Amino acid sequence: MNPNPDPRQQKVAPDPQEPAATDPGEAPQHPRLELSEVLHQPVRFSIAAALARTETMDFKDLRNTIQVSDSVLSKQLSTLEKSGYVDIKKAFVGKFPRTSVRLTAVGHEAWEHHMETLRRIAGG
Repeated sequence: MNPNPDPRQQKVAPDPQEPAATDPGEAPQHPRLELSEVLHQPVRFSIAAALARTETMDFKDLRNTIQVSDSVLSKQLSTLEKSGYVDIKKAFVGKFPRTSVRLTAVGHEAWEHHMETLRRIAGG
């Protein structure tokens, strides 16, 4: 008997943390696999939640609502913008710059799907 068998020939038990196969005769994948990696991060989740309740929001109001610094909000908005989830408009009101943010149609759809997936995971 070989004390060092070829690892390619060893059978490995399935990892319970891994998603189930998607063959028609097997169980469906766990809903967590449908969660948005972009919206999963807590600050981005909070931004999307705040924006989902309104048509548009000023940067400072959004910052105050989710209680983060300007730099944290700016960085996370950039990620959401690159994903197509938010639209950022910069304008001047008199001499003062004003930045407003809104969820795009893609952002609204992603938010609704993310929330529905969380409800399915929670059993509600």
